[in-house]
Amino acid sequence: MGEFVRLEVDGAIGTIRLDRPKMNAINSQLVAELHQVAVEARERADVRAVVLYGGERVFAAGADIKEMAQLSYADVLPWGTELQEALKVVARLPKPVVAAVSGYALGGGFEIALTADFRVLGESAQVGVPEILLGVIPGAGGTQRLTRLVGPAKAKGMIYTGRFVKAAEALALGIADQVVPDAEVYTAAVAMASQWAEGPAIALRAAKQAIDDGLELDMDSALRLESTLFTGLFATEDQKLGMQSFVENGPGKARFTGR
Repeated sequence: MGEFVRLEVDGAIGTIRLDRPKMNAINSQLVAELHQVAVEARERADVRAVVLYGGERVFAAGADIKEMAQLSYADVLPWGTELQEALKVVARLPKPVVAAVSGYALGGGFEIALTADFRVLGESAQVGVPEILLGVIPGAGGTQRLTRLVGPAKAKGMIYTGRFVKAAEALALGIADQVVPDAEVYTAAVAMASQWAEGPAIALRAAKQAIDDGLELDMDSALRLESTLFTGLFATEDQKLGMQSFVENGPGKARFTGR
């Protein structure tokens, strides 16, 4: 349990909670703790889905610029690598992940939210990658994950200008999957994650891997990956339970074990 990041488990939902007052500014300690907590969430069998949450006031307002401004090239190289690695662990969690975004999710904070499978935004939330206004570019996946999410032209429009995008536009762009009243952000994200918490965990992991890894492959290689993952699921208990339940009771009534 870190000072700035912790894993809170309730039922089968694990919440990765960012908590560095006042704005969850991202410094080296928060990055290291995020990495550790993400590994814990990955390894815990009782965590079947994950919510990323920064609190009621703000998700994360970006990097700690006071700390970053003092870094030389030699300093920022390992710092940037660790930030990339930490977010890569979050992005590759083999479980459904939902980001609950209140207030601002900017720069590195937005990049953390982009690692999630889905994003729930409060009505007054704003997201953006304003690094260009500091004379740099996003360095924790923003140029890549945002582009894959909204396409190159829209990503360039946000990255070149550094503008903040409000919740309604984020929904129209496909950055947000749901916009809810500010007070309901976390509850809505947990409800979304709960859809999968009792699902077939191994099949969900395979689906996420097929989609995410397949995006990096040519079509033939991606189809081979899908086929391999599909056939492998016939070695699971959940496949037997799911198909038996379908035959006996119809679709959508199976009770899965996650094995």
